[in-house]
Amino acid sequence: MNRPRAVLFDLDGTLIDTAPDFVRCLNAVRTRYRLPHLPEDVIREAVSDGARAMIQVGFDLTPDDDDYFDRHSEFLDMYESEIAVDTRLFPGMEDLLGWLEDSGIAWGIVTNKPRRFSVPLLHALDLHDRCDALVCPDDVDQRKPHPESLFLASELLQVPPPQCIYVGDHIRDIEAGRRAGMITIAARYGYVRHPGEIGEWQADYIIDSAAQLLSLLQGR
Repeated sequence: MNRPRAVLFDLDGTLIDTAPDFVRCLNAVRTRYRLPHLPEDVIREAVSDGARAMIQVGFDLTPDDDDYFDRHSEFLDMYESEIAVDTRLFPGMEDLLGWLEDSGIAWGIVTNKPRRFSVPLLHALDLHDRCDALVCPDDVDQRKPHPESLFLASELLQVPPPQCIYVGDHIRDIEAGRRAGMITIAARYGYVRHPGEIGEWQADYIIDSAAQLLSLLQGR
């Protein structure tokens, strides 16, 4: 791999392990309604598909159901108030970010997570001022897998898309990156429902850890 000028990350399940706080909050809301806790892995698999998927997993509700929006609001309000209790960078990610910064390689985040949650989360983890670009769905007309958000990040960083890497743990991330003309890397360590199918995403590379990505960037 030629050394890129910028590395862009998806947020949940790629850069940061946010699942523990989602698991805790969703089960706390279930407790209010006298429902038993769900196993962590059941909720974890739904995180990359967003709050709608977690509400469906947690309460078997869709937006067509009467109680859906009440549960949705209750869950997200709790998550917002306790957004970084157990959330952490994935193992090895701090070393990777430090190397990027020391090497003069810009790094940023392109996520489908709204700014309402992304900004306070990054502040809580002392990442906001280190991140060179943050693009949320609030900033674009079309979410991933449309490439608009990646084109915007490229513009903000003033780095042409072919000189950018995009790392994600969902097929929509890889599709968006490919459509933007970026090098794509699939993070198998993230919230991947069927890891065995990740080879079908047509990513340029597949990694099992942040340390593996660091080695790849270093040419080792």
